Amino acid sequence: MPLKFLALVLVTFFLSGFVNGQDTLPKFTVLNKGNERIVVSWTNPYDQRIRQLSIQRSLDSLKGYKTILTVPDPTVFQNGYVDSKAINDHMFYRLYILLDSGKFIFSAARRPIPDTARFSTSSPVLPLLIPKDTRGDETANSTNITERLIYVKKRDSLIGVIPEKSLKTYRAYLTASTRDTISMKTPDTLLIRPFVPKEFYRPSKFVFTEKDGNIRVILADAATRKYSIKFFEEDNTEVFEVEHVREPMLILDKTNFFHSGWFIFEIYEDGKVKERHKLFVPRD
Repeated sequence: MPLKFLALVLVTFFLSGFVNGQDTLPKFTVLNKGNERIVVSWTNPYDQRIRQLSIQRSLDSLKGYKTILTVPDPTVFQNGYVDSKAINDHMFYRLYILLDSGKFIFSAARRPIPDTARFSTSSPVLPLLIPKDTRGDETANSTNITERLIYVKKRDSLIGVIPEKSLKTYRAYLTASTRDTISMKTPDTLLIRPFVPKEFYRPSKFVFTEKDGNIRVILADAATRKYSIKFFEEDNTEVFEVEHVREPMLILDKTNFFHSGWFIFEIYEDGKVKERHKLFVPRD
C-alpha cells in the first residue's frame, strides 16, 4: 500500500475528535498533533464539482509552494492528510482546487496551530503551555480555539502558547520560580530572557597568577613525575609549552604571553591531562 494512501487512511483516526466542526472548502484546518505530525483536513460539500485537489506547502506564505499530495478521490466528503515530512512545524499550507468547469482556485495560506484537545489545563501551578506551537490564524483555522493566544518566546525561540486569560497567572509563576526577565515584546508575545549568573572563577591550585602578574606553577611531586604544561589563547591557538617541569615550584614571566587577557592551560602528567583550566594575565 503506498505510503501517501496509507496516510490518507490513517488521518481518519486523527480527525475523529473534531470533524463536526470542520471547515468546508475552500477553508481547511491545519493542526499540529505533536511528534512531527501536521494534519491538514477539510470538508467537501460540493460532491462531483471538484476534479482535483492538491495540498501544497511552502516556507513562505506567498511563494515557493510545492505540491506534497494530490488526493486520489477529491469528492470524499471529509478527508485529510498527515504530513510527517515538513522541515519544521510552522510552514505554510494551501489547497489547489480544480473544478469540473476548468476553473481553479487557491485557498488562503494557513500555518499549523496546536491541537488544544491534546493538552490538559488541570495543573494548579502552571497554566496551559502548549509546546511546539506556531503562529497562525487561530480564530479562523480551528473551532477548538475560542480566545486569543499569547505566544511565549525564550530568547528567539517560540516555546509554546498560553490562553490570554492565563497570562497573569503564568507571569506570576515565572516571577516566583525563576530569576528570568519577563516582558511583553508585543501585545500577543511574552518574551522570557533567561537569567545568566555571573561566572565564579576559582583559580587552579597548580597554576595561577601572582600579584605581580607573573605565573606561579606548583607541582609538589615534579621530581618523581613527568609534567608538561601547554598554554593556549581562548580560541585554542597554542601560545607556548613547558615541555618538562622539573621543580616543585616554577615562576613563568608574564612577558611569555605577549598580551594581557585570559589564557587556557593544560597540565599533562605522564602524558595524560591532569587539569584544564584558565588564568588571567594582567596589564603591566
